[in-house]
Amino acid sequence: MPKTSARLLSLLSLLQARRDWPGALLAERLDVSPRTVRRDVDRLRELGYPVVAFKGPDGGYRLDAGTQLPPLLFDDGQAVALAVALRTAATTGAGVRDDAARALATVRQVMPARLRRRIDMLQVTAVEPPADRPHPTVEGTLLTTLSAAVHAREVLRFDYTPSSPEAGPGSTPALPPRRVQPHHLVTWGGRWYLVAFDLDRADWRVFRADRITPRIPTGPRFTPRELPGGDVAAFVADRFRGGGGTGEWPCRGEVILDLPAATVSRFTHDGVVEELGTDRCRLTLGSWSWPALAASFGRFDAVIEVVGPPELGDAFALLARRYAQASAGTPAPRPTGGKSRCAAGPVP
Repeated sequence: MPKTSARLLSLLSLLQARRDWPGALLAERLDVSPRTVRRDVDRLRELGYPVVAFKGPDGGYRLDAGTQLPPLLFDDGQAVALAVALRTAATTGAGVRDDAARALATVRQVMPARLRRRIDMLQVTAVEPPADRPHPTVEGTLLTTLSAAVHAREVLRFDYTPSSPEAGPGSTPALPPRRVQPHHLVTWGGRWYLVAFDLDRADWRVFRADRITPRIPTGPRFTPRELPGGDVAAFVADRFRGGGGTGEWPCRGEVILDLPAATVSRFTHDGVVEELGTDRCRLTLGSWSWPALAASFGRFDAVIEVVGPPELGDAFALLARRYAQASAGTPAPRPTGGKSRCAAGPVP
């Protein structure tokens, strides 16, 4: 029979591996009697582990949630995965950088040398944004508040600070609080967003979490609606593209470039490149507006032939006038209308 301390660690490891353990099966796995299992469970309780007994045909035990976090056991794979997650936590936009660093130091200190070497080989550098465009961080308490509302399916009320480049300091008007049914909390490009159904606007919206100030208490519980398309990742990507729920860019066009297809394809992510010859290819791209699409084609240093549609040709003409004005030092007037933008622009 193993020593009591070793047996307690083995028992704790088993209790963490699955939710319910019949007492007889625990005794068999530990090679002890059911009476010894009961005594060891009592010892774990004295150490602060919330082990509860459940009734049933066999009866058994489970490791439940308690009021404090007791020491935990991790196998090699779990320990490395935890260390990797902690090391990359600073890149998520959540305000947990210092807590993650302290947690990583705690985990690393008790790791065996073989595992410590593995995580020390992983070096992650968080690239900070320019000083004039600081990357917004979201406090962990706000993320847990939003996540709790999503999980509880409770209507959430909050004040929302919109993007207002024209407004000066202190000139932002007071807006009524938003009332939404929160459905998903997602991260995109280092920022956190809340996907919710806006009750006052009767439509789905994507809110930047760093602009949300929750109001308490939360509202009544609701029955979740079906998200358009059913896939939150596709939904958020479509909103940022300015699409109308189709999953495609609202503006899409084709050009012919005097460049090899192999060269163009290296710099094209979601476009389609068709080889037309040794130094000639057809490129199909999408964007949220026609000028933005024309500018995407223009980044290739090559002769461009517009295939279509006509709106793309108009966008090239518009950019040509703007660039000509810029080179002459006289900014072009702001557009007052036209069809430069597609059905919807990107989410602010």
